[in-house]
Amino acid sequence: MFYKSKTLNSKATMSTLKRFRYHVIKDAGLPLLMRLSEMKKRKKFTPSTQTPFNPPLKARRRLKEIMTRHYALSRFAEKAKPVAWVTSGAPVELLRSFDFYTIYPENHGALCGALKKGPEMCQIAEDHGYHQDLCSYARIDLGYHFSKITPVGKLPKPDLLFCSGNICQTVVYWYKVLAHELSIPLILFDTPYISEDICEDDIAYMVQQIGEMIPTLEQISGKIFDFQRFQDCIRLSKETSTLWGKILDTLKTQPAPMTIFDAFGHLAPIVSLRGLPVAKRYYEILLAELQERVKQGIGALKEEKKRLMWDNIAIWYKMRDFSNLFAEHGMNFVTATYTNAWCESTRHMNPSHPFESLAKTYSLIILNNNLSHRLKLMKRLIRDFNVNGLVIHSAKSCKPYSIGQYDIKRMLLEELDIPSVIIEADITDARAFSEQQALTRIEAFFETLEARVE
Repeated sequence: MFYKSKTLNSKATMSTLKRFRYHVIKDAGLPLLMRLSEMKKRKKFTPSTQTPFNPPLKARRRLKEIMTRHYALSRFAEKAKPVAWVTSGAPVELLRSFDFYTIYPENHGALCGALKKGPEMCQIAEDHGYHQDLCSYARIDLGYHFSKITPVGKLPKPDLLFCSGNICQTVVYWYKVLAHELSIPLILFDTPYISEDICEDDIAYMVQQIGEMIPTLEQISGKIFDFQRFQDCIRLSKETSTLWGKILDTLKTQPAPMTIFDAFGHLAPIVSLRGLPVAKRYYEILLAELQERVKQGIGALKEEKKRLMWDNIAIWYKMRDFSNLFAEHGMNFVTATYTNAWCESTRHMNPSHPFESLAKTYSLIILNNNLSHRLKLMKRLIRDFNVNGLVIHSAKSCKPYSIGQYDIKRMLLEELDIPSVIIEADITDARAFSEQQALTRIEAFFETLEARVE
């Protein structure tokens, strides 16, 4: 579906000079600056006898380089390449075939949350009339639009907004507001909700949409659709998502070589850089390191006593605190519904049938599926990863992800005897989090788990 804004600028205006500058910065300037910066900052890791953790993953340094470079380079992308702001559930492979530079506001929101900038940026949106109950990712993004404040310096103005309703309906209205404010086109990929099973009519409806997007993308980008490149992007996305699945599978080992809090960070490339070679190369490095740790019996924790599952998006501003708190009790998060979402439907990707495979891949994700599917998935993860307990984040911002959690908590206790705790919070807005309430519930959860002899 194609939405027109109030005064539509439907073609990106490219500048030869800015394109040249972009490539100079990309190929020479940024690599040099990052090498110099790394030389100044690099410190040797000194193990502490006080920490419950083993030495951190070496790959995290490369992750920081990749994401820093992505946001730094984005400042020079405007008018050098077509720029799109994209929701995490949209079929970005189609945009890759037109060489769009993509920014994910949700990823930017998570970064702002982790840096504890969420309340400040949300407040800006609220001062412009947006309610505090609205998704905090949306409020951060709108806060940036109104103020241009961001910890990454600057985001490039988009030529296109590309979203899908498969994760929630909020993104649709959020992106409609942006399209109106920025006077740019919005493309919506509408995915029918899977109440039972996906049917051929659903697939045909989505395939038709993808085909109808192509002339608009050609007009905005100034490029002709390259079917072979489109197939290559899907192949690369599948290979990258498969690697991500293998990375998560290493956590089936006892002790697990990393925590799910680590995985929340390492998730960034599969979200923001899906369909690009850099994401695949990074996950090859990470997988190799994790496999070596498994081989040597090195766990993320010095002593892993209990294995936990996390449900919902991370509480970004509390990740370090929660990571330390649970690790001090010998409890390691080894799986999560959120991290699993990025490899859950990978098997449907097929470069030989690109349109149909994208329709299946992006519609069969956890948030576009029924509660029975979600319960079945969680049971499988509990068994596969030998989970002892479940922590459920009831996120004020993400109502589609939080709905049904009390029923799931009850059913998992009745059917699998898995105890759980519900933490009420928000993904980035710390004003919605009660420290004392959360700690009281977590301490009771610790007592329940520690009293059990597995």
